[in-house]
Formats: sequence, C-alpha cells, structure tokens
Amino acid sequence: MEQGKSYRDAKGKSQAGQTPVRPNTDDLYETGLSHSSEETPVMGVERRAGVTQLRLPLTTPKGGKDSGAETKSIPITKRMIWESYKKVRKNKGAAGIDEETIDMYEQRLQDNLYMLWNRMSSGSYFPPPVLEVEIPKDDGRKRKLGIPTVNDRVAQQVLKNYLEQRFEAEFSPQSYGYRPLKSAHQAVEQVRRNVRHYHWVIDMDISGFFDNMSHDLLQRAIERHVQEKWAKMYITRWLQAPIEDRKGNIRTRDGKGTPQGG
Repeated sequence: MEQGKSYRDAKGKSQAGQTPVRPNTDDLYETGLSHSSEETPVMGVERRAGVTQLRLPLTTPKGGKDSGAETKSIPITKRMIWESYKKVRKNKGAAGIDEETIDMYEQRLQDNLYMLWNRMSSGSYFPPPVLEVEIPKDDGRKRKLGIPTVNDRVAQQVLKNYLEQRFEAEFSPQSYGYRPLKSAHQAVEQVRRNVRHYHWVIDMDISGFFDNMSHDLLQRAIERHVQEKWAKMYITRWLQAPIEDRKGNIRTRDGKGTPQGG
C-alpha cells in the first residue's frame, strides 16, 4: 500500500520551496499532536491488518486539539512518537526515497507526527521502500547502506525504544556493537585490558551478514523475547519492505537480508 509523502500538501504540491513556519518543537508535545486536516480517519480508507479499534476517551495534555480522538488497540502513545522523533532529530541523517530532510519534515511536524501515531496505533502503517546507496570501502569494494525516510526512522525508533531494554538484558557485558551507551572506544579499552591476561586473539567476521541474514531465523529468535503480536507484525513489515536505488529500480528481499544503516 502506498502512503502519501509527508512533505506534500493535499494537492500534491511540494513544500520544499515554501518558507518554513516551524512550531517550537520543544513545546509541541505539550500542546498535543492535533488532528491533521489532511488525514482521513484510517478506519474508512486503509488496510487494517485485522486490528480492532477501541472507542474510548483520549486525554490530550493541556487542552490539545484532539479531544475527539479515540484510543487505539495497539499501545503506541503520542508520547512514544514524540520521544522517538526527538532521538531521530538528534541523530540527524540523510533523506530517504522521498528526498525529505529533517528540516522539511519539521515544516509540518505536528501533522506528520499525528499521522504517524494514527497509523501506527491502528495497525495501518506500512513502511515505504528503503533507499539503497553505495559507499566505498578501503579495499576498493563498495558497502551498501539502506536509508529509510525520516518518517520511517521515527516509526522504527518507536519499536526500538519499546523493545531495547528487554534485549539489553540478554547481552554479554563484553558486547559493544549496536548497543546504547556503548562505543568503539570502550571496546578498544576492553581489548587493552584483555591483552594483559590472554596470549591469543580470535578475529572473526561473517561475510555479507546484512545481505544474507535469514528472516526465518531472525523471527524465530524474536519469538523468544517478544510476545506482542503488533510488535512482531511491524518487524515483519520492515523486513519485507522493498529496496529502491537512486535510479528508481525496486527489488524485494525474498526472505533474507536487512538494510545496514536503518
């Protein structure tokens, strides 16, 4: 299902050339993520993936505009969307296939975040293709990186924040890769301590790991730690999201591989 690019208005006209009028992003959450004038209620038009909505009152902090909204059956809150956006903004990063930068995303920040919350909390969010770029390696070969859109990075960050703590408990203290508050400098310092006690080193690498990682094996590992069906649903959608290069060529992953960099 194709979702509209968030940097376009209701008539499809690009916002990039307009003078940005940005809200105070530090105060935005406190005023509530108001209902977008361009967002049609998801029950009427989008694929629902078997999700049932619960029509319950939704409280919006400090007199927000969303008093008529409804609580969704997936426990993704506006606060979760807002905290995820702040992390994405801090990390910066390049634009995805929609060529939308963080600055462009912030021109309609309140509507963008509301639409993302509306879709994710109702089960109707489907990630767009990931932009594939190639960067040169020291040996002359090229490394392929996947760049999600800004909106999709916020969505991924929601699930990362939600699951990270339970996965952190499973890691070895000597593991430093892709972990919060861990860095390559800490790993080097650990190596310095280790060489004082050990006389040998094992250097290993998995060739083409990100390109060949089995979706089936990954999902079986996830089953051991994740019980929430909605979380596993979104993980599956991200694994199956197509890849698009700068020439517009699109391909699927066929049960293996995940973008490095997303």
